[in-house]
Amino acid sequence: MKPSKKDPHRPPDDAVWFLSLGGAGEIGMNLNLYGTAGKWLMVDCGVTFGDETTPGIELIMPDISFITDRRDDLVGLVVTHGHEDHIGAIEHLWPQLKCPVYATKFTAELIRAKLNRADLKNQVRLIELPVGGKFEIGPFQAEMVHVTHSIPESHMLAIKTKHGTVLHTGDWKFDPEPMVGEVTDEARLKELGRESVMALIGDSTNALVAGHSGSEREIQDSFNKLFGQIKKRIIVTCFASNIARLKVIAAAAKKHGRYVTLVGRSLWRNAEVAEVCGYLPEFNDFLSENEAMLSPRDKIVIISTGCQGEARSALARIATSDHPEVELEKGDTVIFSSRDIPGNEKLIARLQNRLIAMGVEILTQEQAHVHVSGHPAQDELTELYQWIRPKLALPVHGEARHQMEHARIAKDCQVPHTLIPANGQIIRLGPGIHEVVAEVPSGRWGLDGKMLRRMDHAAAKDRRKMGYNGVAVITLVMDKRGQVAQEPYVTLLGLVDEEEGKSLQGDVVATVLDALEAMPKSTRIDDAAVRHAATQAARRWLNEAHGKKPVIEVHLVRI
Repeated sequence: MKPSKKDPHRPPDDAVWFLSLGGAGEIGMNLNLYGTAGKWLMVDCGVTFGDETTPGIELIMPDISFITDRRDDLVGLVVTHGHEDHIGAIEHLWPQLKCPVYATKFTAELIRAKLNRADLKNQVRLIELPVGGKFEIGPFQAEMVHVTHSIPESHMLAIKTKHGTVLHTGDWKFDPEPMVGEVTDEARLKELGRESVMALIGDSTNALVAGHSGSEREIQDSFNKLFGQIKKRIIVTCFASNIARLKVIAAAAKKHGRYVTLVGRSLWRNAEVAEVCGYLPEFNDFLSENEAMLSPRDKIVIISTGCQGEARSALARIATSDHPEVELEKGDTVIFSSRDIPGNEKLIARLQNRLIAMGVEILTQEQAHVHVSGHPAQDELTELYQWIRPKLALPVHGEARHQMEHARIAKDCQVPHTLIPANGQIIRLGPGIHEVVAEVPSGRWGLDGKMLRRMDHAAAKDRRKMGYNGVAVITLVMDKRGQVAQEPYVTLLGLVDEEEGKSLQGDVVATVLDALEAMPKSTRIDDAAVRHAATQAARRWLNEAHGKKPVIEVHLVRI
């Protein structure tokens, strides 16, 4: 239903609003909205990934119900760069948004490939912008300001309105010697600071990290040294979108007479796009997986997905001898060229333990200088605030502890006002007053097979419960007068093994029969009452006897 003209959440003519539906108080799933003069502008539309607490759900994205109810007021979606936590939800959510999408060429190519796979090829108006491009969209004038990150064509977004300029940083760092693309446009950022910035909405990922994030050129030197020391096969696992790291690895391999192959579909796709856009000419020299496995072990470097321990990634399949092409042998070396995303530590440790059990050597950033972050550490945040001098700072793209430290840094840099946003809060950025003006529904949707479901949907809750407590299925056969026609049949899944199950099934049957016998004859003909009595009896007995509260399903057949 469309909102009425009296919609209390319609952006006013006399102010600029900010609303995060994803990415505030968390790392990943970025989706931000800016509002003024009755219109909304969306910045980024990303995903985060499921874990053992979300069985069957691999991709999680923001609940966009708020903006789909106001779709006519959404002037467009601007994408800052091509990482999954900024573009991964577009193919799933765009059919509900139906707005134009703005991105530079490399990011647009990544989005286009996703849209093609989702059969949306000719439906989305995808507008390509030049690096550092300017454009007008509704009441907003926007400018892409180039920054260095671990993927080409990353940008901050300067959003200009009649009330002032907002700087949305996206993901960024200061690297004087990037391996891919241009250095951060320092001159333009300083100029924006002189022009006056109303608010800075900024990346908080590394706000707890002292010093500087480091240069990709340092990793080049480190890999050159390591590759000269390792005598057998080398596998490097990193983020599939880290094109700068692919160049570093390819250069080090070439220096030591090794050939490179990629393992993982996302790596091949991203590398191909990078080659098309002129960022990775080395792509044409890469071997296929089969060619690499037929080559001498000391002549190969394999770049693989799976640095976060993802269960279906290429490296996870290799570690369980389940990959159709690639096998590792004792004495091979796997280099984890990435940081552990908070929450993934157990998955990564499990993967590394499996590799060690195979006799494979493991190198991480704790043993060697094999990774630098694409996000700003404390010195870089300080430098940016010294350039921009905003009136208000809003830390996003981080958990609460990152946001708090980011806010402290902003205050130390004499930023007059800071607010720590949460998803669902509409915040007035200015002019003048800076405050939370409203809270709107926000949440998460999960991709469950081919369906999008709310993460608090009954099916998702039941699946989590089944994972922890198992399932009991009870089949009752009763006649129309309420008499039990044959003994109930009980199936127990995920509770006990087969031998224990036989005894337990008999106990559950006896408990259910006792409950049915205790029911008045008048209620035994009520299907709902029978199911409820059987469910309660079985649940109570299983909890008392085994300390479990399984999902219980009662099938009632009347004859």
